[in-house]
Amino acid sequence: MNDPAPPSPFEQGGAPQTPASRLVSDQSPDDTVLPFAVEPLDVRGRVVRLGVSIDRILAQHNYPPPVARLVGEAVTLTVLLGSALKIEGRFQLQTRSDGAVDMLVVDFDAPDRLRAFARFNQKKLATAAGAELLGKGHLAFTVDSGAEAARYQGIVALEGQGFEEAAHQYFQQSEQIPTRVRLAVAENMTGSGTHWRAGGLLVQFLPKSHERRGRIDLDPGDAPDGLRVEPPPEDEAWTEAKALAATIEDHELVDPTLSSERLLYRLFHEQGVKVFDSRAVRNSCRCSNERITGMLRGFTPQERKDMIGDNGKIGVTCEFCSTYREYDPADFD
Repeated sequence: MNDPAPPSPFEQGGAPQTPASRLVSDQSPDDTVLPFAVEPLDVRGRVVRLGVSIDRILAQHNYPPPVARLVGEAVTLTVLLGSALKIEGRFQLQTRSDGAVDMLVVDFDAPDRLRAFARFNQKKLATAAGAELLGKGHLAFTVDSGAEAARYQGIVALEGQGFEEAAHQYFQQSEQIPTRVRLAVAENMTGSGTHWRAGGLLVQFLPKSHERRGRIDLDPGDAPDGLRVEPPPEDEAWTEAKALAATIEDHELVDPTLSSERLLYRLFHEQGVKVFDSRAVRNSCRCSNERITGMLRGFTPQERKDMIGDNGKIGVTCEFCSTYREYDPADFD
């Protein structure tokens, strides 16, 4: 039998009351998350549009274009998932793999702070393409809501797939919430030069009845050879929602002249779509002199001595924002 699923930190529950019906807004603010619901299809989701925030994150590191696009996708996915949390705390996406980009970390501090960095191998990057950027390893989603709450972590194996497919596999295997994700990253030419943009769409099937989600029974582990558990038939409402979400083009997700509301209207106007209050996000690092000083005090005198550079100072560069700071070793004696 299908047991009730435990609450998931990635499941968007009830939303605030929506205003009365009105015309679709063509205002297109960047760095926002717009929640929505398509009630006839029992669908909820979010649209993310990133402009200045993702451009600053990528500019801080001057990544090669393939790495920049991968970081942009990871940041967009992090905002899509992290913005659903109803708690104070931190949501983190992290990869470790044997690919050209062997580590990637994105932090989302509720309610709106965002930072990211990636580590890559220049030699591998020169010959890598597509799936080889991430390679094989794992993708972890971590929710840390503070000392008084249990830490949540979900992991999905990386086997050459991208972030979209990895997210689909995670929700299917771990959360068992029918979910579809679309991600897009692009460089836009403007009068002031080239700037990065990113956009994403998350759609989840959340009917009131858990049975309608079509949850798949777990393999008991001792089933007779040849026994195959067939998944239940897919709900027609979810089939329609998936088909509509699949029609979205990459350029629509990153088009600065196409508002999030207009995009949702294009997809779901026949069924009717409700939007709720949008939320802003921003690029902001947690590093500070106080944090770094505290970290340095945690090292032994010999370890600090080994950190001293030719100029007699201890130099520290933040991996996330690339800010460089210098400290006098005598301050720690």
